[in-house]
Amino acid sequence: MEFISILLVIVAVAIGVYLGKNVLGRKSEPAPIYVPQPDLGEAKEKAENILKEAKEKAEKLISDAKEEAKKIIEEAEERAEKLLKEAKEEIERLKEEIERRKKELKEREESIQAKERHLDRRWESIERREEELLHRERELKELERSLDNFREELREREEELRREREEIEELKKRELEELQRIAQLTIEEARQEILKKVEEEARKDAIKLMKAIEEDAKRKAEFEAKKVIATAVQRLSPQIAINYTTTTVELPSNEFKGRIIGREGRNIRTFEILTGVDLIIDDTPDIVTISSFDPLRREIAKEALQRLIADGRIHPARIEEVVDEVKREFDEKIRKLGEETVYELELHDINPGLYYYIGKLYYRTSYSQNVLLHSKEVAYIAGLMAEELGLDAKLARRAGLLHDIGKAISHELGGSHTDIGVELARKYGEPDAVINAIRAHHDEEPVRYPEVALVCAADALSAARPGARRETLEAYIRRLEKLEEIVKSFKGVANAYAVQAGREVRVIVNPEEISDEEAYLLSKEIARKIEEELDFPGQIKVVVIRETRHVEYAK
Repeated sequence: MEFISILLVIVAVAIGVYLGKNVLGRKSEPAPIYVPQPDLGEAKEKAENILKEAKEKAEKLISDAKEEAKKIIEEAEERAEKLLKEAKEEIERLKEEIERRKKELKEREESIQAKERHLDRRWESIERREEELLHRERELKELERSLDNFREELREREEELRREREEIEELKKRELEELQRIAQLTIEEARQEILKKVEEEARKDAIKLMKAIEEDAKRKAEFEAKKVIATAVQRLSPQIAINYTTTTVELPSNEFKGRIIGREGRNIRTFEILTGVDLIIDDTPDIVTISSFDPLRREIAKEALQRLIADGRIHPARIEEVVDEVKREFDEKIRKLGEETVYELELHDINPGLYYYIGKLYYRTSYSQNVLLHSKEVAYIAGLMAEELGLDAKLARRAGLLHDIGKAISHELGGSHTDIGVELARKYGEPDAVINAIRAHHDEEPVRYPEVALVCAADALSAARPGARRETLEAYIRRLEKLEEIVKSFKGVANAYAVQAGREVRVIVNPEEISDEEAYLLSKEIARKIEEELDFPGQIKVVVIRETRHVEYAK
């Protein structure tokens, strides 16, 4: 509309100029009637005014148009910059998406490679298993031959016993006649005397025979058991993890100690109350010590303190915020650790509700031994032994992993970790063999499954391995004193010595009171009483020593 107005003004000015020129240039002609002449000066002035106004209006319109055009250009430039910025952001986002996709593809590729390696290992394991089965078949054949030889020996011994009985009967007759002739005893009295002597001799012979048979059977059984255990243990390379009660955190400089303590100690008090640990700040340069018997609290406190040091802002509100954040992250970390453990042992059908409790075992200790690493070790050993014996290896691994699951929360709820473990196992639908393993590994109920027996053996192996566990000096001394006290309570024991850190006890007996056969029976009775009255890891070897010395001096 403004442009049309400018055109109309310009046309009007042009018409005025044209008319003015025609009027001024036109010659006067006589006319019969007088017509008054227009005032040319006034017309010219009006025309100039109109022209001037038109020019001003045109200039103003042009100026307005330029400003409008400038604004449009500026807006266009801003919009172009905005579009360019958005385009760059979109390009960056696409780059990040491409990188993420590349990373995912790389992870998938690594996962596929890992699975391929796992399949290769499984194939090698199957091949080794086939070789072991062939070897075991040969050994079974040899064992059958040995059993045949053993049966033959038993028949020979039975024949010897029969001959000895005949000889005894003959001796009985002779002694009867001799006693009647010399002592003039009655037949009944002679019979009782002879039976008493024969009973004593037969008892000694029976003890000797029992000892020989038992030692032979024990030697063969021990050989087979050692072979199975050695085969299982040598295929496992376990970690030995000893947990301590303190953790150290390095500081960038010593000035951070004052910032951690805070004004009037408010920062350190807030930190200790929220995390449940003790912060030890001493003269050691650039070191702060975190002390707590709870490994989970120590780890949370360590992570929170490292984040506060890295952030630099250390005050009560920030401490509370960081500690809460670390606690939330640790819950997810614990669940993830349990899930990784389950998949590592190939127990994919375990209820996901147990992942958190399995992961929490990593932050529990037993005699300073990490409970999760102990449970994994028990699972591996039990599974390997089950494979050697042709049993259910997966069930053995499952029972081995969950046999101490109650320790994850027993310190929070109180009570026996076996009772709590049974409740958890039943809650999440674990099979009866797992529940039996939880109770049986502490002898709270008899073993009902062969896989559970392997779990109990693997538990003892893991606990008894040198360096796996520690105990306090007081508890160690009490255990040795109790062991020696039990042994000395038996009649005929002169002295007893606990050696090998309490894993062996040597018993010295009076040779006048204890015979060789009675020493053999005494070792069994001592071992049985130790099992009933003393708690101990692994096994204790009982060695009974009977020695007679005769000393004389030549003068």
